[in-house]
Amino acid sequence: MVRNSANLAVNLALAVLCICLSGALTSGVARATSSEPAKDVQADAGPCIAAAAAADEDKTIDVCGALIDNEKAAKPDRIKALVARASAYDRRQMIDRAIADYDTVLKLEPSLADAHNARGELWRRKGDRPKAIMDFGAAVKLNPDHVAAKANYKSLSLELERIGAMMAVAGKPSFDCRKVRRAVEKAICANPALADLDREIGASSFRAVRESKDPRQARELQREQDQFIARRNAEFGKPGYDLQKAMRERLQRINGVDGY
Repeated sequence: MVRNSANLAVNLALAVLCICLSGALTSGVARATSSEPAKDVQADAGPCIAAAAAADEDKTIDVCGALIDNEKAAKPDRIKALVARASAYDRRQMIDRAIADYDTVLKLEPSLADAHNARGELWRRKGDRPKAIMDFGAAVKLNPDHVAAKANYKSLSLELERIGAMMAVAGKPSFDCRKVRRAVEKAICANPALADLDREIGASSFRAVRESKDPRQARELQREQDQFIARRNAEFGKPGYDLQKAMRERLQRINGVDGY
């Protein structure tokens, strides 16, 4: 009886071992014959780069947009795609969309001087000078040797200075309104548009005299200006005399039809 029990235990152990071995072998075969789990394959940036190189706006916006939205796109490729699409939007005069793409670029990589400069140029074209000067300044700070950004920063700074100077004298004529006595001068002081015209006439006349080729021509130009002032003073208030029209005609005569 003891011997039979022992034999039974041995046989059971052998059976269990065989089952385990069989399972292990089956599992091994299954693993060996099944395909490996697919690795994450990064998105292909080739079509976007090719479209951008060909300057094909439609295709660039399409294929680069797909790359931008692809979760498997590598960060450097997404940045390149955003810049490419922004350039395509820029060429299409879709400034707001181009700015939005550069916004995303600079969120991903704030240290890109080129992106700051490009966005600054878009802001400038849009008429937002404060944002433009900030971007140009950021680009120069990141890369002091950035030629385009330095030029943009300098030219916009000068433009802002000129605007500031113009604002300081806006609505002010070429003479001191506190000392005027003539009715025509009082009318000019009371009207910002006429005051601006008077200041422009005075400055243009001074420039023309200063840049004249010889003293005789300079005297003639000054005589014309004096005659205009005398006629303006004498005719103001008379029926049919249009002060603003007369001033505009005088400014055009000094500067020419096309201006300076």
